[in-house]
Amino acid sequence: MRVADFHFELPEAQIARHPLSERRASRLLVLDGVSGQLSHRQFADLLEYLRPGDLMVFNNTRVIPARLFGQKASGGKLEMLVERVLDSHRVLAHVRSSKSPKPGSFILIEGGGEAEMLARHDALFELRFTEEVLPLLERVGHMPLPPYIDRPDEDADRERYQTVYARHAGAVAAPTAGLHFDQAMLEAIAEKGVATAFVTLHVGAGTFQPVRVERIEDHHMHHEWLEVGQDVVDAVAACRARGGRVIAVGTTSVRSLESAARDGQLKAFSGDTDIFLYPGRPFHVVDALVTNFHLPESTLLMLVSAFAGYAETMAAYAAAVEGGYRFFSYGDAMFITRNPAPRGPEDPA
Repeated sequence: MRVADFHFELPEAQIARHPLSERRASRLLVLDGVSGQLSHRQFADLLEYLRPGDLMVFNNTRVIPARLFGQKASGGKLEMLVERVLDSHRVLAHVRSSKSPKPGSFILIEGGGEAEMLARHDALFELRFTEEVLPLLERVGHMPLPPYIDRPDEDADRERYQTVYARHAGAVAAPTAGLHFDQAMLEAIAEKGVATAFVTLHVGAGTFQPVRVERIEDHHMHHEWLEVGQDVVDAVAACRARGGRVIAVGTTSVRSLESAARDGQLKAFSGDTDIFLYPGRPFHVVDALVTNFHLPESTLLMLVSAFAGYAETMAAYAAAVEGGYRFFSYGDAMFITRNPAPRGPEDPA
């Protein structure tokens, strides 16, 4: 299966660089997994597609202001993007500078603060801050907007590049399907008789890394930390018992649930995942998906194609481009019910 099969052309003007004034003001493209039929709706209309007894699973990770600017003791400027918080003072980070800092060297952080470079682990640098990491990031860090939002972060991004139910700090990218939900919509979902559950997956910067191999099967996924609690396992079992559907809000919720069910049975799980879902890979838990529109040739587009079918997904994306939908993190959304017999790009029609 070729990565190039997942390419599509997107006009620059359709990349959403700012959020809409209201979270639920986005558009919603609905893809019926059985018929392949598309419906053009508004995000608030999602309520019409939910049924009493369904279970919606959200990712409650919280985005940290993970981007820092500073300089080496020699005066050379650099930029840091925290990838993972290791403990109260240590992180793994990407560092961009003309010359990489050496072990034992110190970095002066813009806005106040200092870090020592301890070691390099492949592309990541282990840094130790002289004060606690999370308070430091809240004080001087910048929100780590994705590369395609080519503008400096603004004060408004502190709130809007964050779900209203974000709880556990650790992500360096938002679980963007959740950005459309406001508190009133969550209450309306509950009033409809739809249950909710929360997993945690700390989204890493690797989610934006391009796939650099020609064939999908040769790609190795980055690792991300997740937790699926026993309460989620019990909620899924109760949903199944009452005949409801498990609806994942975002690809990170899909990856969390399917990582915890790799052997076919959902179990509580806490740890790293490198699960890669592409056409031909099975889904054991998720019946429907709320998701944003993803980058061409990305692993997330491959996940959606595995769930909805390759031809159906690419047709939906073509319709979204034609219809002027807004793409990526601050863009519009899709609601997809699972295709019971999804085909890949190389499968006969």
